[in-house]
Amino acid sequence: MAKIGKDDFAKGFVPHHNHGSVDYTAVGAGHVHQCLDVTSPPIMTEDHNHIHYTEGYVVFENGHTHYYQAYSGPAIPVGNGMHVHYYDFYTTENDGHRHRVKGVDQPAPGDK
Repeated sequence: MAKIGKDDFAKGFVPHHNHGSVDYTAVGAGHVHQCLDVTSPPIMTEDHNHIHYTEGYVVFENGHTHYYQAYSGPAIPVGNGMHVHYYDFYTTENDGHRHRVKGVDQPAPGDK
């Protein structure tokens, strides 16, 4: 079996892949945090799609940080044998506020 890299186009489902993302939280208490993320390998769903789990901390800002745990939405084909996932979650509340994080992760091989 040929090895597939993060930039390779592939038909079907690619096991053991993950996604990265670089995003910013929504503004809360007058500031934002950068969110650098790498997901878990795929988790198969009953409808033969897959999602990813992620957890971590946003980058320290304004004297504090926030923790998060979340699942992505299902795979969204974006053409050329790649797919992405939508995410929408909230961080923990720290320093009297929390932040929303939403967007799309980086494309990964496989159109399913």
